Amino acid sequence: TIPAYSHSLTMPKGGRGTTRHSLSNCPSWLSTTVMIVTVASKYHARAFSTTTSTISRISQLPMRHQLSSTALHGNVFASRLDGLDAPTVWHEFSPLAQEYDAVNLGQGFPDWNPPDFCIEAMRQATDPKFGRNANQYARSYAHLPLAKVLAEEYSKKWNREINPATQIATASGVTNILYCALQGLIDKGDEVLLLEPAFDIYSSQVKMAGGTCVYCPLRPDLSKSDNGGTASDVFTLDMDELRSKITDKTKVLILNTPHNPTGKMFSLKELQGIAQIVLEHPNLIVLSDEVYEHIVFDEEKEPHLSIASIDDGILWDRTLTMSSSGKTFSCTGWKVGWAVGPPQLVKAVSAIQQWVNFSSATPTQDAIALSLQQAKEPYQGFDDYYAWLSNEYERKRGLLTKALQGAGMNSITPPGAFFIMADTSQIDFPYDEIATQPSEAMPCSQMPRDWALSRWLTQEVGVTAIPPSAFYCESNVHLAKDTLRFAFCKGDDTILEAERRLKKYFS
Repeated sequence: TIPAYSHSLTMPKGGRGTTRHSLSNCPSWLSTTVMIVTVASKYHARAFSTTTSTISRISQLPMRHQLSSTALHGNVFASRLDGLDAPTVWHEFSPLAQEYDAVNLGQGFPDWNPPDFCIEAMRQATDPKFGRNANQYARSYAHLPLAKVLAEEYSKKWNREINPATQIATASGVTNILYCALQGLIDKGDEVLLLEPAFDIYSSQVKMAGGTCVYCPLRPDLSKSDNGGTASDVFTLDMDELRSKITDKTKVLILNTPHNPTGKMFSLKELQGIAQIVLEHPNLIVLSDEVYEHIVFDEEKEPHLSIASIDDGILWDRTLTMSSSGKTFSCTGWKVGWAVGPPQLVKAVSAIQQWVNFSSATPTQDAIALSLQQAKEPYQGFDDYYAWLSNEYERKRGLLTKALQGAGMNSITPPGAFFIMADTSQIDFPYDEIATQPSEAMPCSQMPRDWALSRWLTQEVGVTAIPPSAFYCESNVHLAKDTLRFAFCKGDDTILEAERRLKKYFS
């Protein structure tokens, strides 16, 4: 129980570490509590404030409560975590959007509830009268009912028999799957190849595993979108450049399709090119992040393809395919992710998981098992839930495209996922004025143009996007200067309000 004099201890707005530095006279147990609050506040990106009176009361505590000479000093983090406690793009722009009451089209999670059949599935998973037996620990590998459903789906999709007992692993979302996989596969000094722009979790998890990130950027040609090209045409992978990045230390290549943040779909030709390069290196493994696999808008022209299945599974033995339920069923908080692949790679996930959290939550796994089966049935006038989902997101993509065009931004049409990369090269704004604003999260010492533009849009227009430079290493930040990422996984009212604000300002 924390005494009354400490209940208002909170994190100062914009002052990382200030609270900790102000507590030299507080009891050690209280400073620990404040440090925990500090970390929690940072990771939840909440604005906090510290009162002078609170610090004054603490400083008057008896000497017996002061820190002893044996208190920890200096950095207690492992060296491999250097820099990973710093603020991220999410810590900066979500609070900024709140501060300016901006329409937040930055973070990529739906702002509506899962479909009714998912809610019913969760009820059945937890209510004993349905006999699901899903309220206790699951198998460390995976809750078997979910593993069986996934094995059936992937067996049919890939024309390959998948063993639910040894070729499926589940965890708390793909973030957790990837963490376990990298911890199980990477030794200190191993290199992991990332295709930029790359979701920021990738590089951080590589560092936590003791690996070294090597970056190969998708080369953008924004002019291609003027001629009807999609994000797949605009952001291309140079195979020679990819090949040049691989050394005898390269252990893993992380692939993401449909791609965040661009919405690009890797084509069969591109996947075959990647596969050929991988086969040139006997110890190279592919981790393929496919969480947006069901959000695809033109299955005939640009279908979703898994690199594990192309050319009769030429890379099957070298690929761990990762996906999840959060984006598909609009239940990101349920955190159910899975890995599918050969037993030796799946075991890399389960071997770590059994010593971390043992298993993913059983009720959510069971609910997703039921939901995956129900999703195949006709839904709201469509052949199945997946067809409805793609149609709904395609409609929202159209709404956001119209809103951005009204502000002079050219939308780079995404054939998959729920993000639009917008060409912002025609927008004039006071960069020099914005670039002087403090920012601890930006990826380089000088504020990138896209970062400054996103801050300006938030503050002056009332619409927040994410600067793609957050997804690049410092040497490649310049590739993002004329783009912003907008999410359309939002309610119609939210997107239309963004359109109203953009039109009002730019007209």
